[in-house]
Amino acid sequence: EGRAFRCLEKTMSKIVTIKAASRSKAGKGASRSVRRTGDIPGVVYGDKQDPQLISLTYKAVHPHVETGRFLSTLVDLEVDGKTIRAIPRDVQFEPVKDRIIHVDFLRLGKDARIVVEIPVHFKNQEAAPGLKAGGTLNIVSHSVNLYCPADFIPDDIMVDLTGMQIGQNIHLSDIKLPDRVTSATRENVTLVTLSSKAKEEEAPAEAVAAEVPATAQKAPAAAPGAAAPAKGAAPAKGAAPAAAAAAPKKK
Repeated sequence: EGRAFRCLEKTMSKIVTIKAASRSKAGKGASRSVRRTGDIPGVVYGDKQDPQLISLTYKAVHPHVETGRFLSTLVDLEVDGKTIRAIPRDVQFEPVKDRIIHVDFLRLGKDARIVVEIPVHFKNQEAAPGLKAGGTLNIVSHSVNLYCPADFIPDDIMVDLTGMQIGQNIHLSDIKLPDRVTSATRENVTLVTLSSKAKEEEAPAEAVAAEVPATAQKAPAAAPGAAAPAKGAAPAKGAAPAAAAAAPKKK
């Protein structure tokens, strides 16, 4: 169909290292105490092990959160001399100052497979005949959930729009995914559509009234209960002339 979707490169997932410290006390009060020191409270759970409470320095976490890919980034947490392979699963922010106040990590065991939200990007718009013909590109999915090995998390899904015509749609099933990477949903997710240019808005329902010659115009009806003009008074400007008086009866 003229499409040449790019297969994702099979590169190893980038792993970042973050130092953390274990903490023993749980609860809101303990978390507030950690925040008062400028650090961020967190927890590591999963892999059939007990949750582990940790604290992290703000400057160690904030730059990774700012990348916009923190929740799909593998992290080696160095906690008290031990390394824990994990992936961030939730980041909480203070609603007013927008500061990070808590981070949840999922511990990853050997050969772990996880669901990760992967961004969708598009290229070669200039090579799409439908766009050259005036069509409109409608991006339906800016990201998709993929089920993939923890040691290989794709950076993105790149959709090549070369040859795309008006009326065509591209679904996730049209994309060749790497080995062991599959969609995390049974639905065939629509990524993008190319539709014909939207029709111009129709004229307003209230059409402008056609001009009528002055001789054919009628004076507006008098409001109910309106007083009649005094006897002998001239009619108001623009008003219809008064009806002729009844002829006197013949004697």
